[in-house]
Formats: sequence, C-alpha cells, structure tokens
Amino acid sequence: MADQQILLKTLLQQRHWQTYKTFCKEYDKAAKQVDSTLQGKWPSRAQLHRWLAGELKGLPYSDHCRVLETMFPDRTAEELFSPNGGKVPAPRIDAESPRSAGHVNEACPTLQMADVTAVFSSRSAFASAYSPSALFDTAKEINAAGLSLNVLCQSYPDHRLKGLLENGTRIRCLFLDPKGTAIRAREDEEGYEDGTLTTLTALNISMLTRLKARLAPEAAELLELRVYDETIRFNILIVDGATCVVQPYLPQARGVDSPTIVINDNTAADGLFPVFDQVFTSMWERSRPV
Repeated sequence: MADQQILLKTLLQQRHWQTYKTFCKEYDKAAKQVDSTLQGKWPSRAQLHRWLAGELKGLPYSDHCRVLETMFPDRTAEELFSPNGGKVPAPRIDAESPRSAGHVNEACPTLQMADVTAVFSSRSAFASAYSPSALFDTAKEINAAGLSLNVLCQSYPDHRLKGLLENGTRIRCLFLDPKGTAIRAREDEEGYEDGTLTTLTALNISMLTRLKARLAPEAAELLELRVYDETIRFNILIVDGATCVVQPYLPQARGVDSPTIVINDNTAADGLFPVFDQVFTSMWERSRPV
C-alpha cells in the first residue's frame, strides 16, 4: 500500500487539475450541473489534502460525492476514494546521471519535490527572474510575513499597491515588531549597531499605514498590518493561494543573501506548499494588529 494512492489523486494528476485553484474551478463546473446551490462549496484546502492523502475513514458528505461523481462520470465515489492499485511512477533517472546521484535515487525511490519549481542562491537572483510586477500586478490576494517586507514596501510602487486595493485585492502584511526584542537580536546577528533593521521596518509600516489612510473604507479594510515578536525563521510570500516564495534567515547573513525557493501549489502531490501556508497562518494567528 505504501506505493499506492487513491484513484481521485491519480485522476486529478492525469487531467492536470491538481492545484487547489484548478480543482475548485472544475468542482464548480460540476456543481452547477448537480445543483447550483453547491457552487462555491468546494472542500477547504486542508480537507482536499486529507482526501488525497487517503485519510478519510469513509466518504465525504453526500453533496461532495455527487459533485465528484459528476466530475468523473465513469467512477463512483467509492471507487474515487479507493486505492488506485497501480504503482506511482518513480522519477525518471537520466541514464548518464553521476553514479552518486543514482545512489540517492535508489535509496529514496519516492523522493519528489513536485511543487518546488525554482531555487535561487540569493534574493537578488530571484528578483532578476521574478519582478514584483510579475508577482503582484494581477494578484487578488497577497500574504507576506518576514522582517521588513521590502518586496512590497520598497520594490513595488505605492500607486500600484493603492490600485490593487481599490480593485479588491486583499493584502496581509506581517512584520517583525520594530519595538520588540527579536528584531534587535537579528540586528546583532547581522552586525548592525545603528538600528538599521528597526528603522527600516518602522518606515515600511508607516508607509503602509499612510497608504491605508488614503483609501476609501472598503479598500482600507483589505489591507491588514500586523506585527510579531519571535525568532525570525522565514520570509514567506504567498500570492493568490497558488505561488509561495520562501527564504530562510541564515545565521550572520543578510536576508538578501539567503537562498530563495519558489513553490507552486500542487495539492495532488506531496509538496511543501501546505507546510509554508500553515506556517504563515499560525504566525498570523499569534500576531497583533498594528
């Protein structure tokens, strides 16, 4: 059973419906055929993850089963939540790969990073491939947690942020508290003696606070600013619940010099997106409003 997966997961992969956003879109199409009142009532991301991990003891609620059977008309709900029976294809190994790499694959036959799409040695290398405009211009939801959040506050123009908010984009920003102890510990670690990080973070918070004050009430509600005071581990940026950019904070190294990982949500695969999505959520819940 270790090398089997439930049929639903296999079918989603075959149809390229494995991202949460795409799954919800296809779910809605089927729901419209079954009962229009079921549109928008797709499972949460966590529910879908449990479905695809085979963690259900029975079947989902009957309405979910009806929709799923419409999405896959030749399958019953019982079949969809049963083991596929076939082995999951192992990653292809290049015949000319170095012997050491072959040994790694032999030792870890199920090793996969299905949702990691790019890795960069530094933030500057990442920025040359992913501009702030490419990340944010069409975004409907932006969640950011880290230290000073320069990618939003310094690298993306104020008027574009204002335009996003006025067009309905929800933005949540979680800063390391400039009045807390954790940011001072980070300054010591990076070798700053003049409050550089504290000043920059306070400046960025002030910039967004002033921007929020210029917005109409409906748009202002979409911009949420919070702070936290705990050891900083990651800079996390999640756009539209689909693309996640993660940087670790390394000892005695500036954030700009840290490796950067780009992750695209692939719900039907075992990946890292749910891990960092949960990290952001838990940090947000522990934080306090500015």
